[in-house]
Amino acid sequence: MPMVCAVYGCSNRSNREKGKGFYRVPKIAVHKGEKCRKLTEKRRKMWISNLHLQSGGAESANARVCSDHFLKGCPSSLFDVESVDWAPTVNLGYQRNKPKSEAPVQREQSTKLKEDQQRWSEGAEAMSDLQQTGCGVAGCQTGLTVEDIDKMEDVLRQNTTELTNLRTKALDTQFNRESFENDDNKAKFYTGLPNSLVLLQTFELCEPYITCGPMFVLSKFQQFVLVLLRLRLNLSLTDLAFRFSISLPTASRVWHKIIDILYNRLGFLIEWPERHVLHTTMPMAFQQAFGSKAAVIVDRFEVFVQGPSNLQAQAQTWSNYKHQHAVKFLIGVAPQGCVTYVSCAWRGGVSDEQITIESGLLKNLLPGDIVLADHGFSVGGSVGFYCASLQTPPFTEERKQLSAYEVEDTREIANVQIHVDRVLGLVRRKYQILHSRALSIEHMATKPGEALALIEKIGVICCVLSNLSLSSHWSKEEGKRIREQE
Repeated sequence: MPMVCAVYGCSNRSNREKGKGFYRVPKIAVHKGEKCRKLTEKRRKMWISNLHLQSGGAESANARVCSDHFLKGCPSSLFDVESVDWAPTVNLGYQRNKPKSEAPVQREQSTKLKEDQQRWSEGAEAMSDLQQTGCGVAGCQTGLTVEDIDKMEDVLRQNTTELTNLRTKALDTQFNRESFENDDNKAKFYTGLPNSLVLLQTFELCEPYITCGPMFVLSKFQQFVLVLLRLRLNLSLTDLAFRFSISLPTASRVWHKIIDILYNRLGFLIEWPERHVLHTTMPMAFQQAFGSKAAVIVDRFEVFVQGPSNLQAQAQTWSNYKHQHAVKFLIGVAPQGCVTYVSCAWRGGVSDEQITIESGLLKNLLPGDIVLADHGFSVGGSVGFYCASLQTPPFTEERKQLSAYEVEDTREIANVQIHVDRVLGLVRRKYQILHSRALSIEHMATKPGEALALIEKIGVICCVLSNLSLSSHWSKEEGKRIREQE
């Protein structure tokens, strides 16, 4: 059955006006706490009062208020009490104050003028009496001394200062937008981003895709920060539910919803750079060792997961290197320190060589490129297929020691390999969800209709957020040189 707008004189119907929203008269929330109950009760009374509805009419299954009666086209959130759209106020089909006729208005103005003239005359007579008796006006106003007034002013200033401090402390404990603005330390600790400006700009990229209904407790920014808190500090959903005063199922829904939005909106920041961009911004350490041909440093990092109950899955996820159940990511880092490639998640038992060949990273190479890797990446033949070369530290094999030339090569590769270790350490150390404890097995499941599991989206998002931070190894001299070249 179509929904019909309950406002007097409005004929909008849901089956006819497809582009309009229709909103139910809010009900009283009984099981969400005393504060929420009082707010919903107050809001319901305001809706019924503005619409001139009876309580029975508001409870009708098809009673709705269309978007034409809200200034922004939809009701505001429950806790946005100051918003003009907290209740419908536009085109309500009646006038609250009926226009008065001209005669009553004139009579009212005349009566008011007479009353004002009478008060003025009484005040003039009182001033005349005071002057005749010789009593000063200031002396007759109060019996307090100057010291009493100074003490009262001191108490007032002290109370005002305490109130301001309490408001500031209360704002610091909240996770709304106002508490993060102009507070770089808070933004860096809770989200891992370098400052509040980067945090707000990242939020603006995702804000149009975050939903927030009129009955939703969290604002769009609070939903966004909730997910960043879990990525950064690896907080449990129960902890987040207590911090944001929401239920555990709500925290879980927000987590899965915002992760999808972050992956879809920020995934473009993992991009393989063009060759001329690499040459222009090549750090001095790489230029001295490899010229301008170094394209990528490849490595892998592992994320621990809980052991699956299936025996075959246990064998596939077991990592002989870490001696624990894990999934692997192949990561490509540009010489400039930013992550340029992240593979999908692989089982912990798969070799690094197989991941490198089958992940698709080598397809980005151009003739003449140099790929830097560690000992485990014996993919020189596959790299050579793309007319590129692989540089890995040499082995001693059956020899007692390396030659002088091989020692020098090893030193050069080890020096630049430190940069990759720094980037990987930065990603895992900054975003504890990849490092602190084993993730539940449900993170490896793929939803119907989706190609990636939750753990794969988390890995990409953490690398993107790391790219938004400052470079992990650029020196001031290198940054100055690059700016001069630009």
